[in-house]
Amino acid sequence: MELKDRVIVVTGGARGIGRALATRFANERPKAVVVADLDADGATNVARDIGGMAVPCDVSREADIERLVSEVESAHGRIDIFCSNAGIAVGGGPEAPNRDWQRIWDVNLMAHVFVARHVLPGMLARKEGYIVGTVSAAGLLNHVFAALSFFEWLSITHGDEGIRVSCLCPQGVKTDMLALEQSRLGIDFLTMGALEPEVVAESVLKGIFDESFLILPHPEVADYFRRKADDYDRWLRGMRRLRLNLLAGAG
Repeated sequence: MELKDRVIVVTGGARGIGRALATRFANERPKAVVVADLDADGATNVARDIGGMAVPCDVSREADIERLVSEVESAHGRIDIFCSNAGIAVGGGPEAPNRDWQRIWDVNLMAHVFVARHVLPGMLARKEGYIVGTVSAAGLLNHVFAALSFFEWLSITHGDEGIRVSCLCPQGVKTDMLALEQSRLGIDFLTMGALEPEVVAESVLKGIFDESFLILPHPEVADYFRRKADDYDRWLRGMRRLRLNLLAGAG
């Protein structure tokens, strides 16, 4: 899909990958770029810099997503591309507090469900639309990311109805989230090969143009994914060794 004359929405657009996406999209002569973020001032600043529209939005709240879609459709008539990019990270596993599990569930999964629920009707009516979800490489490899399966379902269910779907799955990206994770864990594994957000944005632009489901700014992720599928048990043993080595290095 070409971006010229398109109406594009980016959540989590105030900083990091979202800001890079909004800025890059603005160079493709779209009809409009809408920057949505919980950080209203940050969204306004990015929108001002690119000549776009800012909408405050807490993606974990369905009412906010519904309002975002309504405001954009009222202002611009439609939404052609929706980048459901906002995300958070929390630490731990089953021992993590319920509030952390609920927050990451709401932001990293239900927000995508809310987006689809409210943006799909217009796209299906026009028989055209594009949804890009940011999931991270962890969703392909070893973390609990139900969002990847949801986007697969969207593609399977609506791919023949004019709806394109892509999943952005980067490894380390030089964002505030990565810096916080590195500080919390004391591990440099992802920071060593981390990409600038602008590099990731270029990958997304190409992925949209090619209409690729998986957008992998770190090409080695595809190799990791193949190894996982080829020999699951061997891959699990390798991941255990990697984890032990990382923890030893952090100590």
